[in-house]
Amino acid sequence: MFDLSGGALCLDFANTVSNRGSDAPIDRLTSYGDFLSWCEQSGAVAPAQVRELSKLAAAHPSAAREAVARAIDVREALYRLFAAASGGKRPRPADLALVNEQIPLAFKRSRIASAGERYVLRVDAAADDLLSPLAPVIKSTVDLLTSPAIDRVRTCAADTCEWLFLDTTKNRTRRWCDMKVCGNREKVRRFRSRG
Repeated sequence: MFDLSGGALCLDFANTVSNRGSDAPIDRLTSYGDFLSWCEQSGAVAPAQVRELSKLAAAHPSAAREAVARAIDVREALYRLFAAASGGKRPRPADLALVNEQIPLAFKRSRIASAGERYVLRVDAAADDLLSPLAPVIKSTVDLLTSPAIDRVRTCAADTCEWLFLDTTKNRTRRWCDMKVCGNREKVRRFRSRG
């Protein structure tokens, strides 16, 4: 199970490493199957497409390993981009370049779709492309980087967490990725240090 507390698909993808600030970070994407599990749980890819991509990965294991390695490279670039944004810093040009490489790939299968009385740009994964599950993540990245909400991206204040999240509070004072986890842990740590 993945924690999806970032507030945006791209931030949830960047958060697939736990305990980034510790000496022992935990990478939750160690296989193509893990990548597909995250895609399905987050809603980035429909279950039927996950099944098809899983079959394709089983038939082409080296291509699946390459695809997940590339997805991890993109994840790390996204993490650095949004961490820089949360700290008011300029992004590394190499990280922007890597994300920019993904944009035409992500949008090559995009389409306008009806959504009630409005329209939306749909960017979906394709059952014949092992890297296509990144398409919705890249769309989310473009949406967030180009919106005023970029000013609301924060990094968790817990010493070892460093997850990214959107601070949607009215006064913009949220400090923790999840109050139930990092916030409570930090409160307990402070309480114990007083005694």
